[in-house]
Amino acid sequence: MGRIRIPIFLKSLIVGVPIGVTFFDTVGYVARVDGISMQPALNPDSMEQDYVFLNRWAVRFYQLSRGEVISLTSPKDPDQMIIKRLVGMEGDVIRTLGYKKKYVKVPQGHCWVEGDNTGHTLDSNSFGPIALGLVTAKASCIVWPPSRWQKLRSELPVTRKPVNVKPTTDIRADG
Repeated sequence: MGRIRIPIFLKSLIVGVPIGVTFFDTVGYVARVDGISMQPALNPDSMEQDYVFLNRWAVRFYQLSRGEVISLTSPKDPDQMIIKRLVGMEGDVIRTLGYKKKYVKVPQGHCWVEGDNTGHTLDSNSFGPIALGLVTAKASCIVWPPSRWQKLRSELPVTRKPVNVKPTTDIRADG
């Protein structure tokens, strides 16, 4: 009996696919951002879409910070991925923007997310605090188009900081 010869292409496929899947599932991947909910940070020109690197490694232990742009499974439609800014962590008291309560204390194991384009976004102000288990990745940088290459900054407007978190102030000694 002779040996079965497997073509090199098939060998590469058999080895490459599991490695690729593991990489994308563990490290991250590039995704297109649709819509205007994160303007002006993402898709500032509605005619052109941003592509971002979604870093899955960065969220594996849910060590998230306020102001980060994160990707998550939509609590309204589990087949849809959404991208929002992390506004509040568990224990934070959030002043909402049109939610059924004016103030919400984020429960344990949850966070509060909002789109940057207030009024043009479905976010926690629509569906409430979201379970941390829905967070899939942190958007680290814009990778396309080339004119928009940049690292995404973790920033939160003062007006959106949780009410129980003291604002940071810079103290400078002149003289």
